[in-house]
Amino acid sequence: MKPKFNRFFRKSILELDPYKSAREEYKNEGREMILLDANENPFQSSFNRYPDPMQVDLKSRIASWKNVRSDQLYLSNGSDEFISQIIIAFCEPGEDHIMIVPPTFGMYKVSAITYGVEVKEIPLILNFQLDTNAILQAANEKSKIIFIPTPNNPTANSFDAAEIEIIIKNFSGLVVLDEAYIEFTDNPSFIEMLEKYSNLIVCQTFSKAQGMAGIRLGMTFANEEIIEMLNKIRTPYNINSLTQRTALLKLKNQEEVKKEAKIILREKDRLIGHLKEFNFIQKVFPSDANFILIRVDNSSKRYNQLIEMNIVVRNTSNQFGCENTLRI
Repeated sequence: MKPKFNRFFRKSILELDPYKSAREEYKNEGREMILLDANENPFQSSFNRYPDPMQVDLKSRIASWKNVRSDQLYLSNGSDEFISQIIIAFCEPGEDHIMIVPPTFGMYKVSAITYGVEVKEIPLILNFQLDTNAILQAANEKSKIIFIPTPNNPTANSFDAAEIEIIIKNFSGLVVLDEAYIEFTDNPSFIEMLEKYSNLIVCQTFSKAQGMAGIRLGMTFANEEIIEMLNKIRTPYNINSLTQRTALLKLKNQEEVKKEAKIILREKDRLIGHLKEFNFIQKVFPSDANFILIRVDNSSKRYNQLIEMNIVVRNTSNQFGCENTLRI
């Protein structure tokens, strides 16, 4: 462990002796093994054995796909699990805090509060952009993590890359960029900057453009020391066999994913054109994602009208700066 990273980690996590599953205690080196170590059911089926706890094959494929090393990659049971674990690993309850930029994805705040970690909120400014100066002025030595989703949820816009880089350079803690919707934009991923900034963490998901929300698979890319710490506290078999197999198959079909993303974006533009025809829709916000945020005259009324027509959208009016909005 390099000393410069010790300041990020909780003392108790640094001292933790991690649990190792039976499958992590040996290397089979390609040999056929008689497995009597994990108390499994011996009757052969597709799933009588525990999944690979280190997800070696899947990590290798994803690392090649994203042009990173396997030791820079962490897989989680959806991005929600990663959000919880990064807070557990780096934030001392009752002492440290995270920072968020509302309106933003709700799980950052929920996870922090669940684990007794304070949340500092630095609201977005005009056109839902980052208030970079306010973020850096509010940060201190107890500011362990800032979560920035780009494109943002629920506003659908991307943040200015130059502003994000200013934050990465000057923020005292870890900068988590949530790129759940990155495949729907022309913007390059910040994964390309991992070697440049050791405090940068990028998370992506199989839930959106990959069309696999049901398998619950999140990807986190970071400095190998951060990944090592996340592996230290993860549950032994957090990615099940079905998920690993299904994701491996999906990775072979990325041309189809690109085609589907183009169709979604084309249909989004078509819908935006029609939405502008309705006089009760006051604004259609710019979108870099697979969804649209609109401002209407009365969000509760319009939401319920759509429900009566068997159409479910998201009423986002309770979020900061999103009064009378719907997310579609």
